Amino acid sequence: MLNAHTGGKKSIEVDHGMGPTRRNIMAVDTANLAALVGSRICHDLISPVGAINNGLELLGMSGSMAGPELELISDSVLNANARIRFFRVAFGAAGDQQMGRAEVISVLEDISKAGRMKFQWTPTEGCSRSEVRMAFLAALCLESALPYGGVIKVLNADGNWTVIGEGRKVNVEEPLWGHLNDDNAEATITPALVQFAMLPIAAQEAARKIRYDATLEKVTIQF
Repeated sequence: MLNAHTGGKKSIEVDHGMGPTRRNIMAVDTANLAALVGSRICHDLISPVGAINNGLELLGMSGSMAGPELELISDSVLNANARIRFFRVAFGAAGDQQMGRAEVISVLEDISKAGRMKFQWTPTEGCSRSEVRMAFLAALCLESALPYGGVIKVLNADGNWTVIGEGRKVNVEEPLWGHLNDDNAEATITPALVQFAMLPIAAQEAARKIRYDATLEKVTIQF
């Protein structure tokens, strides 16, 4: 039985078959629950997608299948694998884990090959997964403002993060972007724009404040 409570929490009553007198009650933060769901989905998808890619490589090596059809399927699988890896960081649970620079670069190189956005990661050291997660969420916000693609640069100076999106056209919807600085924005959050809801929550958990600035060709998010 699921009961809603105040403070963004839900209590889950689990009946283990011992009757109503034997119940375990667990308080779950809904934002963290969403992150756990994201982690679970990405974790379960990345292995079969990788297996499909391996199978395609074997088909290509054997010569039993070739041509534009195989190339199209292979590109689609690589794109899916890249986005799953990226989403696993952006929407998954962060915890206290660290991410090495090589791992971050690997994820961003794959996503750059798969889409219209190119990424430049300038931090030279590893970072906490929560910081990388905020940077990836910020990148997704910037991607929505660059309809024709562009370049996203991630910088870190003395613990202060700056994520810059540049392109030939910038489209910033103020009501939507108002979610980032909590100015009572009224724009509806759709599944494609869930990053605008997730980034403020991640920043609040890290005791950081988000600021953004937009010009005709550049959008900057700082935290």
